[in-house]
Amino acid sequence: MLEAFADLSTPLVADACVRGGLPLRAAPPGIDPVVPGRRIAGRALPARHYGSVDVFLEAFGRAGRGDVLVVDNGGRSDEACVGDLAVLEAEAAGVAGLVVWGLHRDTPELVEIGLPVFSYGRYPPGPVRLDEREPEALATARFGPHLVSAADVVFGDDDGVLFVAAEHVEEVLATARRIGRTEREQARRIREGETLRRQTAFDDYLARRDADPSYTFRRHLRRVGGAIEE
Repeated sequence: MLEAFADLSTPLVADACVRGGLPLRAAPPGIDPVVPGRRIAGRALPARHYGSVDVFLEAFGRAGRGDVLVVDNGGRSDEACVGDLAVLEAEAAGVAGLVVWGLHRDTPELVEIGLPVFSYGRYPPGPVRLDEREPEALATARFGPHLVSAADVVFGDDDGVLFVAAEHVEEVLATARRIGRTEREQARRIREGETLRRQTAFDDYLARRDADPSYTFRRHLRRVGGAIEE
């Protein structure tokens, strides 16, 4: 999956979801890779955190090579729920990376380990609580407004993290590649002096919009074959 995502980006995948009329499920803004430039793509391995690392160890026992651990810590900012030992164990289990709805710690060690970890920041204290475990602890993980399961694929890069239903991934990636090719060609032409306004026949768009206020720029782009908004 990471190889299939190699020449793409989360913005392209997001645009492809919009183009295909599929749910756009992005992690809430602010998530970043611990090491800039790291990328992830793989089947979701959900785990809800309740204050103890045991739920991660149990999840690793179910992991397939290339899975991405999706950690639901409720977006808490009062504790770090992932550190170096959990990440080392994830690597030993064949997990391709972690995305955390919460915070991490042991940053220098995580950088040295090198396994991609995405979180909402760093914080020294670990958990001091132990909450009651839910029956869905290893079946689904909440991530902001989204519910993620093994039926989803996770994509992540410097722009953020997306969750896409596995049944739609092939379609989404194919559309993302088409959009990417169009955008690269448009960028090349801008650099060579052909403005985006000219490429997209923007004056024609303005005239059509004046005649028909319901005529949108997205509709116009689809008519002329451009790609900038989706």
